[in-house]
This record gives sequence, structure tokens and C-alpha cells, in this order.
Amino acid sequence: MRINRYILFLLGTFLSLAGIAQQVIYSEPDRSDVRQTNFEILGKVGGNILIYKNLRDVHYMSVYDANMVQLDKVKYNFMPDRVINTDFLSYPDFSYMFYQYQKKNIVYCMAAKINGSGKKMGDPIVLDTTTINFWSSNKLYSVISSEDRQLINVVKINTKNDENHIVTSAIFNKELVLQERVVLSVNMPDRNDYLTEFQLDNRGNLVFARTVQGGQEDRIQKLFLYVKPFGNNLVRITNVDLNESYLDDLRIKPDNTTNRYIISSFYTKGKQGNIDGLFVAVLNNNSSTLTTKTLLKFDDNLRSDAKGENSFKTALNDYFIKNIIPKKDGGFLLAAEAFFTTGRGGLNRNNYMYGSPFLRPSDFYMFSPYSSYGYPWWRFNNSNTNQLNRYHAQNILVMSFDSTGHTDWSNILNKNQWDDDSDASIGYQLVNTGDQLHFLFNMQEKRTQLLSDQSIKPDGQLLRNPTLKNLDKGYDFMPRYGKQVGLRQIIIPCMYRNFLCFARVEL
Repeated sequence: MRINRYILFLLGTFLSLAGIAQQVIYSEPDRSDVRQTNFEILGKVGGNILIYKNLRDVHYMSVYDANMVQLDKVKYNFMPDRVINTDFLSYPDFSYMFYQYQKKNIVYCMAAKINGSGKKMGDPIVLDTTTINFWSSNKLYSVISSEDRQLINVVKINTKNDENHIVTSAIFNKELVLQERVVLSVNMPDRNDYLTEFQLDNRGNLVFARTVQGGQEDRIQKLFLYVKPFGNNLVRITNVDLNESYLDDLRIKPDNTTNRYIISSFYTKGKQGNIDGLFVAVLNNNSSTLTTKTLLKFDDNLRSDAKGENSFKTALNDYFIKNIIPKKDGGFLLAAEAFFTTGRGGLNRNNYMYGSPFLRPSDFYMFSPYSSYGYPWWRFNNSNTNQLNRYHAQNILVMSFDSTGHTDWSNILNKNQWDDDSDASIGYQLVNTGDQLHFLFNMQEKRTQLLSDQSIKPDGQLLRNPTLKNLDKGYDFMPRYGKQVGLRQIIIPCMYRNFLCFARVEL
């Protein structure tokens, strides 16, 4: 009898702990944070949670404790007028704020160091300047970092000469001490040559791609991979044979464990045909050779599971790669989501994938690594969108590959999201807890949007976890803008009565 009571006691304790582990804690809505406020979640810095906010020319940092109580709101009076853009890179005890602004005909790329209290540490540092003419775009600099955040690369791409683009790369260490500065001349011999997907690995090597399209509306028919080794100005170029296939959604991901680069894209057998499958290649940085190259054709079972509201032939036409996660064994995981718009200014795959920023009458081009895994209506395009559009985000495809590029398993997370007014509440955010990949997204239940948590185990098993607790009515989550701040913690922005607030979610 005592044993049974002891077992019941333990069971009750475990259930109680499980209930405590999963919780949602909201910040108080700040009435000055209206719907139009721009924001960026920096994460945990010095024990506090920092969130940058901007409305018009006013910049400030909100500082929250672990219970999402706002401790301070620091106004950044040092910021100049007409800031072009801001990026952030956070560390456990401080964060860098990178920003660009124009004064007369000079564009400045700056860095300010922020402590855990949200206050500026020292004076901002000038990383680079560029003199531009009246017709040039003033969005010049891209700031990318290595995965371990020990190296920071400031990239500038001059496209004034159609046949020869100039890439300036300045690599800094964690203390913003310049380690290397090089100027690369990239030949662009074909009329529809474009540069895509710049990445920096932990060794300081810069990798990017040059693609060739038959025309503005055609898919990629030639692919060249460029690797600029750290400390060596000799750029290695690899011509990738596409085997008469055509690519469009090209992605490059450094695998810092194996010193390789994972290249992936959906492909078709025609210039504007339906998606046939997935192109996968792996480039060995040591030997500059492709160790893997395969065209994975989607079978009937996957098409049937993935098609959603599409037909069998067009099942994968709305999917775009969102995440590539290298595994310790040399394999990798890939997640892609179906999204599109409908309406008078609706977008389809053909007209929003190929409106390259290089087609603009501009002398410079800024590659944004932060939006490269985004949504089609975020991308540069030549389509005219308007408020009559309906935004859709549907099923998620998750695939696992071994070190040779062959498929271990695949699975589909079913969802159907749409919104007429805004795209902010649709889409998903990925939380990697080590033992599972959690996909957080809103689901409509009885006219109420609830934050759903579905996860994938390492063997591909799909888990539909219980609805999160403490989901108070009136809070509309925007999960795709969230940021993971701990092993099982994520900060998610939400709207409450048209005011911006934030929630700390424990999984």
C-alpha cells in the first residue's frame, strides 16, 4: 500500500513539474509601442532581455527581466537622423548595433556596443565609409557573422559595371579589430548574371554564388560557387553542372563541423515548369570539390502529403526553403514552407523569385542575410502588391539527409494560415531544443488563434504537443518574428489592443 502511495506521489510530482515547465509570461503593453513600431529582439544580454524599438526617427532599447517586467527604456540620442537600416549581433554580456546613415554624399557604416542594461558602451565606431552620387542607392553594407560569432564581415557590392562587380569584404574579430580587408573583382559575363547568398564560416572563409538565368523570368540554368579563403586573395571557383535542370530558391549553409558548404534549391526540368524535386550539393572546402551532388525527385507519396490545396502536379510549387541545420554526423536537416498571396496584386513563384535587386538602376547592392530565409513578399520583386492581397502560409516540409546527401526521412506538418490585413501572424518560428525541433505557429480554433507547438524527433516522428498554457485572450502572437533565447525559451512579439508587447514562452 505504501508503494502504491509513493508511486502516486511521484506521478503527481512529475505532472506538476510538467505543468510548470510549459508556461507563457507576458510583458505589459507599452502605449507608446503602437502597431507601426519597428523592433528587433536581441535576446539575453547580461541577464536581461533586450528589445530594440524604433518609430520614425526615435530609437530606444527596452530592458526586461526574466519575468518580462520592463526595467528601463533607454533612448538612443546618439543615433543620427535618417538611419538607413540597423542590424544586431548579441553575445552573453554585450551586443553590437550596426547601423548605416547618409550625411551629404557619404554613407557611414557604424557599430555601437550595448551592455546588458541597454546603455551604449563608449563611442560608436566607424567601420567604413563610401562616397556615392545622387542616383546611387544608399543601402550599401551587409553585416554578416560566422556561426560562432567570433568573426564579423562587412560586405559592400558595387554593381555599377554590369560585366564586373566589385565586392569589398572587411572581416573584424569579436572586438571589432580589422583582421582582413580585400577587394574582389567578380566577372559577370552573361547578361543575366546575379550574385546570391553570401555566407561566412567560422574560419573566416567567404562563400557566395554567381547564378546565370536565361532571362528575368527564367530560373537558374548555371551555377558557380565562389570561396575566398581567409588570408588568401586567390578566389576558388567551382562550376556546378546542373544536369539540364533549373534552380530557383538557392541556399548556402556552412557546415563548420566538417568544413563543408551545403547548397540546396528546388529544381524543375523546364525554365518555368512545376517543381520536380530538390537539388542538393556539398562542397568540400579543403579540396574545393563537390563531394555530393544529387537531384532528388519528389515521389507520389510526398506530393500527396505536401500538396495542401494545390493539385498533384503543382504540389511543391509554393514551397520555399526556410531552414538548413547541419548535423554532427555530416548530414543536415531542411525545412521548407508553402506560402503565397492571392488577390488583385497576388504573387506567384515566377514573378517574385526573379525580380533581382540587380535590375534596379543602382550602383550598389546590399545583400540582407537576415531576410534571405524570409517570405516572398519581403523579397525584392517587380510585382505591384497592395492591401487587397490575402497572405497564405501553409504546410511545412521537413527532410533529413545523411552525409552523402541521401534522404533519411521526410515528414509534413499540416497547417493552413491566412490573413487579409497583415502577414504578421502567419508563418512559423523554429526552436531547436537539441532533442527535438519545435515549430511554433498560430492555428485557428473556434474563431480564436492559438499558439500551436508541433515538433519533430531525430527519427522523423511528428509530435503534436498540447496547446500551450496561459494563452490569455486578446493576445495575437507573431511567432515568425520570435527569437530563441535559451534551450527551451523563446521571446515572441504579440499585439494586445493594437499595442506591441512580448511573451516569454517556455517549452
